[in-house]
Amino acid sequence: MKRRKVLFIHLSNIRLLVKKFAIVILFLSAFVMMLINKTDTVIIEKTSSVATDVVSPLIDVLVIPARMLAGVYDYFHELKTIRQDNVKLRDENKQLVMMSNKARALEIENRLLANLLNYTPPPEATYVTARVIAEEGNAFSHSLIAYTAGNPNVKKGQVVLSENGVIGRIEQVGQMYSKIILITDINSKIPVVVERTRVRGILSGDNTSIPKLVFVPLDAKIFIGDRVITSGVAGVFPPGLPIGKVISVDKNEIKVKTLGDLDRIEFVRIVDYNLVDESNSQDLSNSGEKVNE
Repeated sequence: MKRRKVLFIHLSNIRLLVKKFAIVILFLSAFVMMLINKTDTVIIEKTSSVATDVVSPLIDVLVIPARMLAGVYDYFHELKTIRQDNVKLRDENKQLVMMSNKARALEIENRLLANLLNYTPPPEATYVTARVIAEEGNAFSHSLIAYTAGNPNVKKGQVVLSENGVIGRIEQVGQMYSKIILITDINSKIPVVVERTRVRGILSGDNTSIPKLVFVPLDAKIFIGDRVITSGVAGVFPPGLPIGKVISVDKNEIKVKTLGDLDRIEFVRIVDYNLVDESNSQDLSNSGEKVNE
């Protein structure tokens, strides 16, 4: 107990001395800092540069193990990634081999069936690219005027495609311009088929941006999102050309949204599937006047 009291007394005396000389210590500290500020900065800079030159090699040596560890980590990480990619590629290769075998089998089967049915494949198609220079979108018609420059390969009835699918057919051919009747025109009637169910119908335009699917069986199971393609019936359009998707299904009305935006077409592709008789070709008289209008 006596020792604790003596120690407590000594600590109390030290605290009193520190309080008494605190102002003096602060004054001395400020004075020393002022002296340091007044010293020559060149000496300090030289000292700092020398210290940097001495310490930098040591730091480089110390960093070497860290760099080696980082390199080893990256190496094994890349090996892990390569292994995962290799597993994925093997799986994809197996799937591709299976698909290739199925495709070969289907190709052989298709040839056999074609020989049995005496099937004649359609001729290869040729096309002409043309720029759209005018459009007619009103209550009476939906059509475009394309600059064909008197190309002899452009004929009435040929299919007109955009980058997404069918947009119409050639209605009239002039010396420099051709008229394209769109699939939304009230006079447009295209035999089509629902790709999923193979249900046939007629895509009928009504001068709106959304044509309708008519003459469909009442018990047809058609759902929103079903793709609509050409059926090839009537010999005007070849089968399998994409047209649009079903967006609404009612009891008395099925609406189809075209795959392409017919209001923003700048270039079209006029395709000749050799299905059009040249005798049906007609000249577009007064085409220049219509364009000016």
